[in-house]
Amino acid sequence: MSPNFQDLWRVFGRIGVLSFGGPAAQIALMHKELVEDRPWLSEKQFLGALSFCMLLPGPEAMQLATYAGWRLKGVWGGILAGALFVVPGALVILALASLYINYGTLPVVQAGFIGIKAAVVVVVLQALRKVSAKALTSPVAWALAIAAFIAIFVLQLPFPLIIAIAAAIGALTASRSSAEQPLPQNNNKASLPSTFTTVTVWGGLWAAPVLLVLALDHDFLTNIAFFFSKLAVVTFGGAYAVLAYMTQTVSFEFGWISAGEMIDALGLAETTPGPLILVTEFVGLLAGYKEAGVGLMLAAGALTLWCTFVPCFLWIFAAAPYVEQLLAQPRLKGALDAITAAVVGVILNLSVWFALHVLFGQTVQSQFGLMPVPQSFDIIAFILLLLAAGLLLWRRVNLPLTLLICALCGILLAAF
Repeated sequence: MSPNFQDLWRVFGRIGVLSFGGPAAQIALMHKELVEDRPWLSEKQFLGALSFCMLLPGPEAMQLATYAGWRLKGVWGGILAGALFVVPGALVILALASLYINYGTLPVVQAGFIGIKAAVVVVVLQALRKVSAKALTSPVAWALAIAAFIAIFVLQLPFPLIIAIAAAIGALTASRSSAEQPLPQNNNKASLPSTFTTVTVWGGLWAAPVLLVLALDHDFLTNIAFFFSKLAVVTFGGAYAVLAYMTQTVSFEFGWISAGEMIDALGLAETTPGPLILVTEFVGLLAGYKEAGVGLMLAAGALTLWCTFVPCFLWIFAAAPYVEQLLAQPRLKGALDAITAAVVGVILNLSVWFALHVLFGQTVQSQFGLMPVPQSFDIIAFILLLLAAGLLLWRRVNLPLTLLICALCGILLAAF
Protein backbone atom coordinates (compact mmCIF):
# COMPACT_ATOMS: atom_id res chain seq x y z
CA MET A 1 0.00 0.00 0.00
CA SER A 2 1.41 3.39 -1.06
CA PRO A 3 1.98 5.87 1.81
CA ASN A 4 0.20 9.21 1.88
CA PHE A 5 1.81 12.55 2.71
CA GLN A 6 0.77 12.27 6.36
CA ASP A 7 2.70 8.98 6.56
CA LEU A 8 5.73 10.61 4.95
CA TRP A 9 5.54 13.56 7.34
CA ARG A 10 5.42 11.24 10.35
CA VAL A 11 8.17 8.84 9.29
CA PHE A 12 10.65 11.30 7.77
CA GLY A 13 10.01 13.73 10.61
CA ARG A 14 11.06 11.03 13.05
CA ILE A 15 14.13 10.25 10.92
CA GLY A 16 15.07 13.95 10.89
CA VAL A 17 14.82 14.32 14.66
CA LEU A 18 16.64 11.05 15.48
CA SER A 19 19.36 11.14 12.79
CA PHE A 20 22.38 11.52 15.07
CA GLY A 21 25.73 9.83 14.57
CA GLY A 22 26.77 10.65 11.02
CA PRO A 23 25.91 9.09 7.64
CA ALA A 24 26.34 5.43 8.64
CA ALA A 25 23.93 5.69 11.58
CA GLN A 26 21.50 7.82 9.54
CA ILE A 27 21.44 5.33 6.66
CA ALA A 28 20.89 2.48 9.11
CA LEU A 29 17.96 4.38 10.65
CA MET A 30 16.41 4.94 7.21
CA HIS A 31 16.86 1.26 6.34
CA LYS A 32 14.99 0.30 9.50
CA GLU A 33 12.15 2.76 8.87
CA LEU A 34 11.75 2.31 5.10
CA VAL A 35 12.69 -1.34 4.51
CA GLU A 36 12.40 -3.29 7.76
CA ASP A 37 9.47 -1.65 9.58
CA ARG A 38 7.28 -0.98 6.53
CA PRO A 39 7.37 -2.25 2.95
CA TRP A 40 7.98 1.09 1.28
CA LEU A 41 11.27 0.10 -0.41
CA SER A 42 12.75 -3.31 -1.16
CA GLU A 43 16.29 -4.20 -0.07
CA LYS A 44 17.51 -3.97 -3.67
CA GLN A 45 15.84 -0.63 -4.23
CA PHE A 46 17.35 0.79 -1.03
CA LEU A 47 20.90 -0.41 -1.78
CA GLY A 48 20.65 0.76 -5.39
CA ALA A 49 19.42 4.15 -4.23
CA LEU A 50 22.35 4.39 -1.80
CA SER A 51 24.83 3.58 -4.58
CA PHE A 52 23.19 6.24 -6.73
CA CYS A 53 23.38 8.89 -3.99
CA MET A 54 27.07 8.15 -3.46
CA LEU A 55 27.65 9.05 -7.12
CA LEU A 56 26.44 12.58 -6.39
CA PRO A 57 28.11 15.52 -4.64
CA GLY A 58 26.56 16.47 -1.32
CA PRO A 59 25.44 14.63 1.84
CA GLU A 60 24.50 11.10 0.76
CA ALA A 61 22.14 10.47 3.70
CA MET A 62 20.07 13.60 3.00
CA GLN A 63 19.98 12.73 -0.70
CA LEU A 64 18.95 9.17 0.11
CA ALA A 65 16.00 10.53 2.11
CA THR A 66 15.10 12.85 -0.78
CA TYR A 67 15.31 10.00 -3.30
CA ALA A 68 13.14 7.77 -1.10
CA GLY A 69 10.51 10.50 -0.82
CA TRP A 70 10.66 11.07 -4.60
CA ARG A 71 10.26 7.39 -5.35
CA LEU A 72 7.27 7.12 -3.01
CA LYS A 73 5.37 10.36 -3.82
CA GLY A 74 7.19 12.16 -6.63
CA VAL A 75 8.79 15.60 -6.41
CA TRP A 76 6.67 16.85 -3.49
CA GLY A 77 7.48 13.68 -1.56
CA GLY A 78 11.18 14.27 -2.19
CA ILE A 79 10.96 17.89 -1.07
CA LEU A 80 9.15 16.89 2.12
CA ALA A 81 11.56 14.05 2.97
CA GLY A 82 14.69 16.10 2.25
CA ALA A 83 13.46 19.15 4.16
CA LEU A 84 12.47 17.10 7.20
CA PHE A 85 15.94 15.56 7.26
CA VAL A 86 17.67 18.96 7.28
CA VAL A 87 15.42 21.42 9.14
CA PRO A 88 15.62 19.98 12.72
CA GLY A 89 19.43 19.99 12.66
CA ALA A 90 19.51 23.45 11.06
CA LEU A 91 17.40 24.87 13.91
CA VAL A 92 19.69 23.25 16.49
CA ILE A 93 22.77 24.67 14.75
CA LEU A 94 21.19 28.15 14.82
CA ALA A 95 20.63 27.84 18.58
CA LEU A 96 24.16 26.49 19.21
CA ALA A 97 25.75 29.21 17.09
CA SER A 98 23.86 31.87 19.05
CA LEU A 99 25.08 30.40 22.34
CA TYR A 100 28.61 30.13 21.00
CA ILE A 101 28.65 33.76 19.88
CA ASN A 102 27.42 34.98 23.28
CA TYR A 103 29.33 32.65 25.60
CA GLY A 104 32.11 31.05 23.54
CA THR A 105 34.84 33.40 24.82
CA LEU A 106 34.22 32.60 28.51
CA PRO A 107 37.24 30.74 30.00
CA VAL A 108 35.11 27.84 31.22
CA VAL A 109 33.55 27.40 27.78
CA GLN A 110 36.93 27.57 26.06
CA ALA A 111 38.22 24.90 28.44
CA GLY A 112 35.27 22.70 27.57
CA PHE A 113 35.96 23.15 23.87
CA ILE A 114 39.49 21.80 24.33
CA GLY A 115 37.86 18.48 25.21
CA ILE A 116 35.45 18.71 22.28
CA LYS A 117 38.29 19.43 19.85
CA ALA A 118 40.25 16.43 21.14
CA ALA A 119 37.20 14.23 20.55
CA VAL A 120 36.78 15.63 17.04
CA VAL A 121 40.31 14.45 16.14
CA VAL A 122 39.35 10.90 17.14
CA VAL A 123 36.03 11.14 15.25
CA VAL A 124 37.83 12.11 12.05
CA LEU A 125 40.29 9.24 12.56
CA GLN A 126 37.30 6.90 12.93
CA ALA A 127 35.89 8.18 9.64
CA LEU A 128 39.30 7.66 8.01
CA ARG A 129 39.41 4.06 9.21
CA LYS A 130 35.91 3.28 7.95
CA VAL A 131 36.38 4.88 4.54
CA SER A 132 39.82 3.35 3.98
CA ALA A 133 38.55 -0.16 4.82
CA LYS A 134 36.00 0.12 2.00
CA ALA A 135 37.99 2.14 -0.51
CA LEU A 136 41.57 0.81 -0.40
CA THR A 137 41.03 -2.59 -1.98
CA SER A 138 43.73 -2.48 -4.68
CA PRO A 139 47.24 -1.13 -5.27
CA VAL A 140 45.80 1.55 -7.55
CA ALA A 141 43.46 2.72 -4.78
CA TRP A 142 46.36 2.92 -2.31
CA ALA A 143 48.40 4.90 -4.84
CA LEU A 144 45.52 7.34 -5.40
CA ALA A 145 45.08 7.85 -1.64
CA ILE A 146 48.80 8.52 -1.08
CA ALA A 147 48.99 10.84 -4.08
CA ALA A 148 45.91 12.76 -2.89
CA PHE A 149 47.46 13.25 0.56
CA ILE A 150 50.72 14.56 -0.89
CA ALA A 151 48.83 16.78 -3.32
CA ILE A 152 46.76 18.51 -0.65
CA PHE A 153 49.10 18.44 2.38
CA VAL A 154 52.47 19.13 0.74
CA LEU A 155 51.65 20.70 -2.64
CA GLN A 156 48.46 22.40 -1.38
CA LEU A 157 46.57 21.68 -4.60
CA PRO A 158 42.86 22.63 -4.58
CA PHE A 159 40.44 19.91 -3.51
CA PRO A 160 38.28 20.21 -6.68
CA LEU A 161 41.36 19.60 -8.85
CA ILE A 162 42.30 16.48 -6.88
CA ILE A 163 38.78 15.09 -7.24
CA ALA A 164 38.73 15.85 -10.98
CA ILE A 165 42.07 14.10 -11.59
CA ALA A 166 41.01 11.05 -9.54
CA ALA A 167 37.70 10.81 -11.42
CA ALA A 168 39.50 10.96 -14.77
CA ILE A 169 41.94 8.22 -13.74
CA GLY A 170 39.09 6.04 -12.48
CA ALA A 171 37.01 6.51 -15.62
CA LEU A 172 39.95 5.72 -17.93
CA THR A 173 40.99 2.59 -16.02
CA ALA A 174 37.48 1.21 -15.31
CA SER A 175 36.62 -2.29 -16.43
CA ARG A 176 33.25 -3.13 -17.92
CA SER A 177 32.60 -5.67 -15.14
CA SER A 178 32.68 -2.95 -12.46
CA ALA A 179 29.16 -1.70 -13.25
CA GLU A 180 26.29 -2.29 -10.87
CA GLN A 181 23.40 -4.51 -11.85
CA PRO A 182 20.42 -2.38 -12.88
CA LEU A 183 17.60 -1.85 -10.40
CA PRO A 184 14.05 -2.90 -11.13
CA GLN A 185 12.48 -0.29 -13.37
CA ASN A 186 10.62 2.47 -11.54
CA ASN A 187 7.42 4.15 -12.60
CA ASN A 188 8.96 7.62 -13.03
CA LYS A 189 9.72 7.67 -16.75
CA ALA A 190 12.41 10.08 -17.84
CA SER A 191 12.31 12.35 -20.85
CA LEU A 192 14.68 15.05 -22.03
CA PRO A 193 12.03 17.82 -21.89
CA SER A 194 11.06 16.95 -18.32
CA THR A 195 14.71 16.76 -17.29
CA PHE A 196 15.38 20.15 -18.91
CA THR A 197 12.42 21.61 -17.02
CA THR A 198 13.69 20.14 -13.74
CA VAL A 199 17.19 21.52 -14.25
CA THR A 200 15.81 24.93 -15.23
CA VAL A 201 13.47 25.20 -12.25
CA TRP A 202 15.88 23.96 -9.58
CA GLY A 203 18.87 25.68 -11.15
CA GLY A 204 16.85 28.90 -11.13
CA LEU A 205 15.93 28.42 -7.48
CA TRP A 206 19.57 27.80 -6.62
CA ALA A 207 20.71 30.87 -8.57
CA ALA A 208 18.00 33.31 -7.41
CA PRO A 209 19.56 34.46 -4.09
CA VAL A 210 23.03 34.35 -5.65
CA LEU A 211 21.91 36.78 -8.36
CA LEU A 212 20.10 38.91 -5.76
CA VAL A 213 23.18 39.50 -3.59
CA LEU A 214 25.20 40.06 -6.77
CA ALA A 215 22.70 42.73 -7.88
CA LEU A 216 22.83 44.33 -4.42
CA ASP A 217 26.63 44.50 -4.80
CA HIS A 218 27.13 43.07 -1.31
CA ASP A 219 30.68 41.71 -1.39
CA PHE A 220 30.44 39.56 1.76
CA LEU A 221 27.17 37.83 0.86
CA THR A 222 28.32 37.42 -2.75
CA ASN A 223 31.44 35.63 -1.54
CA ILE A 224 29.28 33.46 0.75
CA ALA A 225 26.92 32.57 -2.10
CA PHE A 226 29.63 31.76 -4.64
CA PHE A 227 31.86 29.80 -2.25
CA PHE A 228 29.15 27.56 -0.82
CA SER A 229 27.63 27.06 -4.27
CA LYS A 230 31.03 25.86 -5.47
CA LEU A 231 31.31 23.65 -2.40
CA ALA A 232 27.96 22.04 -3.28
CA VAL A 233 29.41 20.93 -6.62
CA VAL A 234 32.63 19.36 -5.27
CA THR A 235 31.42 17.71 -2.05
CA PHE A 236 32.17 14.16 -3.20
CA GLY A 237 33.12 11.88 -0.33
CA GLY A 238 31.05 13.57 2.37
CA ALA A 239 31.64 16.40 4.80
CA TYR A 240 34.98 15.18 6.14
CA ALA A 241 36.48 15.23 2.65
CA VAL A 242 35.77 18.94 2.09
CA LEU A 243 36.37 20.27 5.60
CA ALA A 244 40.07 20.91 5.04
CA TYR A 245 39.35 22.71 1.77
CA MET A 246 36.56 24.71 3.43
CA THR A 247 38.75 25.58 6.42
CA GLN A 248 41.60 26.74 4.19
CA THR A 249 39.25 29.01 2.26
CA VAL A 250 37.12 30.49 5.05
CA SER A 251 39.99 30.84 7.55
CA PHE A 252 43.00 31.79 5.46
CA GLU A 253 41.66 33.24 2.19
CA PHE A 254 38.54 35.08 3.40
CA GLY A 255 39.43 35.35 7.10
CA TRP A 256 35.80 34.76 8.13
CA ILE A 257 36.58 32.50 11.12
CA SER A 258 39.72 31.11 12.75
CA ALA A 259 41.01 27.55 12.45
CA GLY A 260 40.08 26.94 16.10
CA GLU A 261 36.53 28.15 15.52
CA MET A 262 36.30 25.80 12.54
CA ILE A 263 37.13 22.84 14.77
CA ASP A 264 34.59 24.10 17.34
CA ALA A 265 32.00 24.25 14.55
CA LEU A 266 32.61 20.63 13.62
CA GLY A 267 32.39 19.57 17.27
CA LEU A 268 29.01 21.27 17.67
CA ALA A 269 27.76 19.88 14.34
CA GLU A 270 28.60 16.38 15.59
CA THR A 271 26.07 16.83 18.41
CA THR A 272 23.10 17.65 16.16
CA PRO A 273 20.74 15.52 14.07
CA GLY A 274 20.86 15.78 10.31
CA PRO A 275 23.77 15.85 7.85
CA LEU A 276 27.21 16.77 9.16
CA ILE A 277 27.56 19.25 6.29
CA LEU A 278 25.32 21.52 8.41
CA VAL A 279 28.68 22.70 9.71
CA THR A 280 28.53 25.09 6.74
CA GLU A 281 25.54 26.83 8.34
CA PHE A 282 27.53 27.38 11.53
CA VAL A 283 30.37 28.91 9.49
CA GLY A 284 27.96 31.21 7.67
CA LEU A 285 26.27 32.32 10.89
CA LEU A 286 29.54 33.03 12.70
CA ALA A 287 31.08 34.78 9.71
CA GLY A 288 27.99 36.96 9.25
CA TYR A 289 27.94 37.96 12.92
CA LYS A 290 31.61 38.93 12.83
CA GLU A 291 31.04 40.96 9.69
CA ALA A 292 28.05 43.05 10.82
CA GLY A 293 26.08 41.63 13.73
CA VAL A 294 22.86 39.63 14.11
CA GLY A 295 21.08 40.78 10.95
CA LEU A 296 23.87 39.74 8.60
CA MET A 297 24.41 36.60 10.69
CA LEU A 298 20.87 35.41 9.91
CA ALA A 299 21.14 36.40 6.24
CA ALA A 300 24.49 34.63 5.82
CA GLY A 301 23.24 31.52 7.61
CA ALA A 302 20.11 31.31 5.46
CA LEU A 303 22.11 31.91 2.26
CA THR A 304 24.62 29.23 3.25
CA LEU A 305 21.85 26.71 3.89
CA TRP A 306 20.22 27.53 0.56
CA CYS A 307 23.41 27.16 -1.46
CA THR A 308 24.34 23.96 0.37
CA PHE A 309 21.06 22.03 0.12
CA VAL A 310 19.02 23.32 -2.84
CA PRO A 311 21.62 21.78 -5.21
CA CYS A 312 20.95 18.41 -3.56
CA PHE A 313 17.34 18.56 -4.76
CA LEU A 314 18.56 19.48 -8.23
CA TRP A 315 20.90 16.46 -8.41
CA ILE A 316 18.21 14.05 -7.18
CA PHE A 317 15.25 15.26 -9.22
CA ALA A 318 17.27 15.60 -12.43
CA ALA A 319 19.17 12.31 -12.19
CA ALA A 320 16.79 9.99 -10.28
CA PRO A 321 14.73 8.98 -13.35
CA TYR A 322 17.97 7.74 -14.93
CA VAL A 323 19.23 5.82 -11.89
CA GLU A 324 19.15 2.40 -13.59
CA GLN A 325 21.16 3.63 -16.56
CA LEU A 326 23.65 5.51 -14.36
CA LEU A 327 24.40 2.54 -12.15
CA ALA A 328 25.04 0.38 -15.20
CA GLN A 329 27.85 2.63 -16.50
CA PRO A 330 31.26 1.07 -15.72
CA ARG A 331 33.22 4.28 -16.31
CA LEU A 332 30.99 6.21 -13.91
CA LYS A 333 31.42 3.48 -11.30
CA GLY A 334 35.20 3.55 -11.89
CA ALA A 335 35.28 7.32 -11.43
CA LEU A 336 33.37 7.02 -8.14
CA ASP A 337 35.72 4.32 -6.83
CA ALA A 338 38.75 6.45 -7.69
CA ILE A 339 37.22 9.51 -6.01
CA THR A 340 36.52 7.46 -2.88
CA ALA A 341 40.16 6.30 -2.81
CA ALA A 342 41.41 9.87 -3.20
CA VAL A 343 39.05 10.98 -0.42
CA VAL A 344 40.98 8.69 1.97
CA GLY A 345 44.07 10.80 1.39
CA VAL A 346 42.07 13.99 1.79
CA ILE A 347 40.58 12.82 5.11
CA LEU A 348 44.09 11.81 6.27
CA ASN A 349 45.15 15.39 5.56
CA LEU A 350 42.20 16.63 7.62
CA SER A 351 43.15 14.28 10.49
CA VAL A 352 46.74 15.55 10.54
CA TRP A 353 45.60 19.18 10.22
CA PHE A 354 43.13 18.87 13.11
CA ALA A 355 45.60 16.97 15.32
CA LEU A 356 48.35 19.54 14.81
CA HIS A 357 46.04 22.46 15.62
CA VAL A 358 44.61 20.74 18.70
CA LEU A 359 47.87 19.39 20.16
CA PHE A 360 50.10 22.38 19.39
CA GLY A 361 49.49 26.04 20.08
CA GLN A 362 51.65 27.08 17.14
CA THR A 363 52.26 25.65 13.66
CA VAL A 364 54.35 26.82 10.70
CA GLN A 365 54.07 26.17 6.98
CA SER A 366 57.14 24.44 5.51
CA GLN A 367 58.05 22.99 2.14
CA PHE A 368 56.79 19.63 3.43
CA GLY A 369 53.44 20.98 4.62
CA LEU A 370 52.16 22.17 7.99
CA MET A 371 54.62 21.51 10.83
CA PRO A 372 54.18 21.96 14.62
CA VAL A 373 56.32 24.10 16.91
CA PRO A 374 57.43 21.47 19.50
CA GLN A 375 57.60 23.96 22.38
CA SER A 376 53.87 24.71 21.98
CA PHE A 377 52.76 21.13 22.75
CA ASP A 378 49.54 21.11 24.85
CA ILE A 379 49.66 18.29 27.42
CA ILE A 380 46.03 18.84 28.47
CA ALA A 381 44.81 18.42 24.91
CA PHE A 382 46.92 15.26 24.58
CA ILE A 383 45.40 13.75 27.74
CA LEU A 384 41.89 14.57 26.50
CA LEU A 385 42.65 13.06 23.08
CA LEU A 386 43.70 9.80 24.78
CA LEU A 387 40.50 9.93 26.85
CA ALA A 388 38.36 10.43 23.73
CA ALA A 389 40.15 7.57 21.96
CA GLY A 390 39.52 5.28 24.91
CA LEU A 391 35.84 6.19 25.09
CA LEU A 392 35.10 5.97 21.35
CA LEU A 393 37.44 3.20 20.18
CA TRP A 394 37.74 0.98 23.24
CA ARG A 395 34.60 1.44 25.34
CA ARG A 396 32.40 2.24 22.31
CA VAL A 397 30.65 5.11 24.11
CA ASN A 398 28.23 7.04 21.88
CA LEU A 399 29.46 10.32 20.44
CA PRO A 400 27.22 12.85 22.29
CA LEU A 401 28.15 11.34 25.67
CA THR A 402 31.84 11.26 24.70
CA LEU A 403 31.75 14.93 23.75
CA LEU A 404 30.08 15.78 27.07
CA ILE A 405 32.62 13.78 29.11
CA CYS A 406 35.58 15.29 27.26
CA ALA A 407 34.20 18.81 27.68
CA LEU A 408 33.71 18.34 31.44
CA CYS A 409 37.20 16.82 31.81
CA GLY A 410 38.62 19.75 29.85
CA ILE A 411 37.06 22.16 32.34
CA LEU A 412 38.40 20.15 35.31
CA LEU A 413 41.92 19.86 33.91
CA ALA A 414 42.03 23.57 33.09
CA ALA A 415 40.95 24.38 36.65
CA PHE A 416 43.93 22.48 38.02
